[in-house]
Amino acid sequence: MIYDLLIIGLGPAGMTAGIFAARREMKTLIIGRNLGGQLVWASEIENYPGVPKTSSFELIEKMRSQAVSSGAEIKEDEVQKIEKKADGSFLVHTAHESFEAMAVIIAMGLSPRRLAIPGEIELGGRGVSYCANCDGPFYRGKNVAVVGGGNSALDAAEVLSKIASQVYLIHRNENFKGFESLQTEIEERNNIEIILNSEIKAIEGLTKLEKIKVFNNITNENREIELDGVFIEVGRIASTDLVAELADRNEKNQIIINDKCETKTPGFYAAGDVTNCEIKQITVATGQATVAALSAYKYLQETKGKVFVEKKY
Repeated sequence: MIYDLLIIGLGPAGMTAGIFAARREMKTLIIGRNLGGQLVWASEIENYPGVPKTSSFELIEKMRSQAVSSGAEIKEDEVQKIEKKADGSFLVHTAHESFEAMAVIIAMGLSPRRLAIPGEIELGGRGVSYCANCDGPFYRGKNVAVVGGGNSALDAAEVLSKIASQVYLIHRNENFKGFESLQTEIEERNNIEIILNSEIKAIEGLTKLEKIKVFNNITNENREIELDGVFIEVGRIASTDLVAELADRNEKNQIIINDKCETKTPGFYAAGDVTNCEIKQITVATGQATVAALSAYKYLQETKGKVFVEKKY
């Protein structure tokens, strides 16, 4: 089966591109590893136009439902390789199957940045997490730590303070980089201990996380903290080696696009946080996804002679 458009990413950008493509009667497949992508890392969404307040899970479920009702297919799988064929179409391979498409949109967002310390990989999923909203409920009444100083770390600490018994917020610098309103909220929580100018040097445990070793960069003091879970919130990175031959990337490995969301390869587009756009917001991602889908629609009309009729409902 040949798809008109294959979209890689199950977050807001991927779902939006799928909605617009399917409504143009393009045979569309959206494929990705995790439904919601980075959206599920936020607890509540309060800045999405027309939706004053909603949960991340509710918002992505509505997007998914709308994409499916518009005619898009969705598969949860990890793309491992993309090839461009001589006729200009693309072969997209997962570990289980392969798909052919005449155009592709990359909308796979960013991946969590790791601390690269002993125990982090070994105890992944056994006390080490990168998503407070995903894994937070497993730590009800327990002791946890959050690492980072930006909005994601502050948000994670705020969310976990409602679930865990004790939260340690560890930041390597003196000042946070997140919104002042979030900082104020964190400082007012009685069960959050803020540990500044400090870094985790090791994560330890036999079969699961038991404790962390923290080093103070000012006093040179070491401290051990017994924990049930640690949530690493030190930023996101673009894991785009998959498209190295098909798209130019910047120094952050983010995909470089033009105002039509085109890459250097005809028929190959990108949208959302994985692109070189400086602003990373849901509304920016969905806007780019709209542009990418309609650019792909025009591309298939002009170069492949495809004729589509937009749905009127």
